[in-house]
Amino acid sequence: MKVLISCGGTGGHINPGLAIADIIKSKYPDTEFLFAGTPKGMESRLVPQAGYRIEPIKVAGFQRSLSFENIGRNAKALAYLMSSGKRAKEIISSFNPDIAIGTGGYAAGPVIRKAAKMGIPTAIHEQNAYPGITNRLLSKEVDHVMLTVKEALDFMDKGSFEYSITGLPVRSSISGISKAEARKKLGFNNDFTILSFGGSLGAGCINETMAEAVRWHTQKGLKINHIHGYGGMGKDTFPQAMEKNGIPLKSNRLRITEYINDMEVCLAAADLVICRSGASTLAELEAAGKASILIPSPIVAGNHQYHNAMVLGKAGAAEVIEQKDASPERLIAEIELLYNNPEKVRKMSESAGSLFLKDTNQRILAVIDSLVKNK
Repeated sequence: MKVLISCGGTGGHINPGLAIADIIKSKYPDTEFLFAGTPKGMESRLVPQAGYRIEPIKVAGFQRSLSFENIGRNAKALAYLMSSGKRAKEIISSFNPDIAIGTGGYAAGPVIRKAAKMGIPTAIHEQNAYPGITNRLLSKEVDHVMLTVKEALDFMDKGSFEYSITGLPVRSSISGISKAEARKKLGFNNDFTILSFGGSLGAGCINETMAEAVRWHTQKGLKINHIHGYGGMGKDTFPQAMEKNGIPLKSNRLRITEYINDMEVCLAAADLVICRSGASTLAELEAAGKASILIPSPIVAGNHQYHNAMVLGKAGAAEVIEQKDASPERLIAEIELLYNNPEKVRKMSESAGSLFLKDTNQRILAVIDSLVKNK
């Protein structure tokens, strides 16, 4: 079997594409894969690193705000758009796939659209509760739409396509270690443990509030263990803030680093997670069954992180605080409330776990098998 996967732009689109390839390979080890993505996007690096071949296609989004610079960008995007259909056909004709799958990003648009027009069975996977523009447009042209959460249907013309709620694949290492084992590895005792981070780049809002939160619970002598990843954005400010307050970056209660390279251990150790609300992050919170305080990024397409967060918020699995309201005082008050109410934390954790679809891989394979059967 030959499978063509198109994705790009962000890790939120690329990693699900790679995960789907791994899921298919687990059942059909002889499958041949080809990815299609932009030549300079993250996919050009991440896909080969994962051991898969990628063919480039030049695609770019149009800028809505009017400026001299954006006029040039839009002219380039228009030129790419006019040539993308021909390039997509070249990729598809050369590889001759049995099925084609898109997981979002601009590159998926022309590739999956052309595959559908050429009669190749097609599917897309939407990660977010608020679907991206590419997947909203493709949903009416493909054979099947896979959704992480049913709430995405509220923003789509759901009567026009066949769909399945598959969930989002997560790393198999998540929830593969107990809380006690994880804390032992980190050198922590069994006290209330917080994990906070803003992604690999970091998030200024989360860094600012967590600097104050660490100072608060450290100086008060509360029985709190805290892991914080400040990311690239905080490397010039967060350690200095800790030094100013006489707080070490590592102790028997603290582990403060730029990057968290053992997320599965840190997540297992945590009682409470404070973070953004990207789709992959939330899927891992659900898989691990963790209570959370979510601060959605306000600068993402369609404000999709807010919609993602509200799925957990409405289920009682998370406290959702918009960035404009995320002052240090507000975050400290929320942390203190949960620190003093272990029963609430337990119920939030159970609610998070109840959202996780344990058979995501099987659901995705069922869609793949139906596409192959129909061909």
